[in-house]
Amino acid sequence: MSMLQIPGLYVAQTLTRGRGVFTGRSIEPGSVIEICEVIFIPEEQLPLLDQTILYEYYFLWPDDSKAACIALGLGSLYNHAPTPNAEVVFDLDETTLTIKSIQPIAAGSEICIDYQGGLRNAPELWF
Repeated sequence: MSMLQIPGLYVAQTLTRGRGVFTGRSIEPGSVIEICEVIFIPEEQLPLLDQTILYEYYFLWPDDSKAACIALGLGSLYNHAPTPNAEVVFDLDETTLTIKSIQPIAAGSEICIDYQGGLRNAPELWF
């Protein structure tokens, strides 16, 4: 699978969260926004990565490897929201990460994901 990105995505400054990913066109629920190739980071390198700026941009890979990954394309730039308008779907076979809309997203809106995967009583985030 190759990287895929719908037309109209752009990166812009937000009021409170630094840069974020926005859409220039409306997106319907269930739409694939982006399919991202990933660069894997072995578990033993995570303590080193946690000492860098990349700490804020990686995803834990949801398999038994306990590895992490940096999503290419815009994948690692989506901001968190407790009530997101998009979700992350990991394809373990293709080793890609997909951003998919879960509600209508209006043109000009920021696209946000839930960094905690919808976990109830999840630990407080670092920001």
